[in-house]
Amino acid sequence: MLDYKLLEALAAVADEGGFERAARRLNLTQSAVSQRIRQLEDALGQPVLSRGKPPRPTEHGRALIAHARRVALLEAELNAGSAAPAAASWRTLPLAVNADSLATWFTAAVLPALRRERVTLDLKVADQELTFGLLRAGEVAGCVATRQTPMQGCRARFLGVMRYHCLAAPDFAREFFPHGLTMDTVGCAPAVVFNRDDTVHDRFLERALGRSPRQAPRHHVPDSERFVDFVLGGAGYGLVPHLQAEAHLRAGRLVDLAPGNPLLVPLSWHCWAVPSALLAAVEAALAEAAGRVLLAA
Repeated sequence: MLDYKLLEALAAVADEGGFERAARRLNLTQSAVSQRIRQLEDALGQPVLSRGKPPRPTEHGRALIAHARRVALLEAELNAGSAAPAAASWRTLPLAVNADSLATWFTAAVLPALRRERVTLDLKVADQELTFGLLRAGEVAGCVATRQTPMQGCRARFLGVMRYHCLAAPDFAREFFPHGLTMDTVGCAPAVVFNRDDTVHDRFLERALGRSPRQAPRHHVPDSERFVDFVLGGAGYGLVPHLQAEAHLRAGRLVDLAPGNPLLVPLSWHCWAVPSALLAAVEAALAEAAGRVLLAA
């Protein structure tokens, strides 16, 4: 039988990126955390952590963490209605979401449910192509991702489609795109992309022009609001979500370099297929908000 105190220590080391921070989280000494990891590895007969910097769970360690988190969620469901102390009655839910959703519609969607459900969120932000991998690895209980079909042990629900427009400030557009988007102009004009994992920019250019010039100059701005500021300020052109772009387009602060040709990115909610009222409440809140602001198809 698994000792869940040992699994709790493993999850803490993985979440916090080290033994010292895990010890602070668990209110233990660092040596006590190390001892629990050794006990777990001795019981299983194999390593559960790679001792790098930071230490990372092995494949078997990831499976154990995912199992422990499922059990913790179900235990929290059982304790939700008990007369527990105030701090103990709050549950933590690890979720993954893409930065553009977080900056536009996701936050307003989940805020009403947080106090009502007495839940704190542990959010991991990643490109919408990568959030599903965090769910697969057991690091989160749910995610917003581009993948439509659920993996085994999970369920999925289509949320809607985010529109991205290829935008620039008017002066920037006149200087770098006097004749519109061409391979020559996108090869010379500086672009604004979120980070090196972001696929939106390249996907748009590949669809619009056949390929994306990866050697072109790029700003990497890993913050959705500052990303828009860079485009507004004339530092470069970039793919901006419709929810952030609409007011700027109406006011003439930004111009669309590819009118009528947005990039459409479908989003779905994925979560563990466990009988959790908390996950169901979060799913309902996200679906209701997405239904109001995202395209239906």
